[in-house]
Amino acid sequence: MKPVLCLSFTKCCTFEKHRFQHYNPVNWWNEHIYMNRKIYILLLIISFSFFSKSALAQFEHFKDSVVQLYGVVMTADSLKGIPSVSIVVKGQNRGTISNEQGVFSIVVLKGDSIEFSSVGFKNKMVTIPLDLKGNQHSIIQLMVNDTIYLPATIIKPRPTREQFERDFVNTKVPDDEITIARENNNEATRRAMMSTLPVDGREATNQYMRQAQKKLYYSGQVAPQNIFNPFAWADFIKAWKRGDFKKKS
Repeated sequence: MKPVLCLSFTKCCTFEKHRFQHYNPVNWWNEHIYMNRKIYILLLIISFSFFSKSALAQFEHFKDSVVQLYGVVMTADSLKGIPSVSIVVKGQNRGTISNEQGVFSIVVLKGDSIEFSSVGFKNKMVTIPLDLKGNQHSIIQLMVNDTIYLPATIIKPRPTREQFERDFVNTKVPDDEITIARENNNEATRRAMMSTLPVDGREATNQYMRQAQKKLYYSGQVAPQNIFNPFAWADFIKAWKRGDFKKKS
């Protein structure tokens, strides 16, 4: 038995020695990378298939929930079309208005709340059913007049004729639009407004652009001095005669 055991042990050692001599770390690393790459590609394909099915299911659900809502808005008492009615999806910044005949059309989702509002009518709220079959829904929305009662105003006459004449003479009648326009276009009023009012964004931008254009125009050379400009002296003398340099109280 011993010679057989020794022979078997010798063969095993010889095989392991031969295997170790032919072992190449580079080949093992390449095989490892190749196997990992195959696993990654397989996982990527599985994930892509899963997300594609999920996205397709979500798209089908969203497609089924879209509803084309259309109809007409009318008065409840006379059944006349109401123009310019505001139709807004509650909680969202979108909506539409009805045309001159009261007809409207808007895309909504199942479960959305639609608010109808118009001046002189009470607001109405409509909810799109979640179990609505199909992707179209038509309604005839009736609006009820909103009556607003103002407080009572009592008109009393003057006690005496003399008091009426006195109040009538001393009453200040407001100027009409033409008189107000003439006062605003007065030269003195415009000069006072120019000296007190700040410039707006357009004027400030134009002034900055003029300064930049003047700077670029004289780039690389000495800019002329207005002290030697006869036209500048003429403008200065005119401004001096007008009193532009006087102190304003």
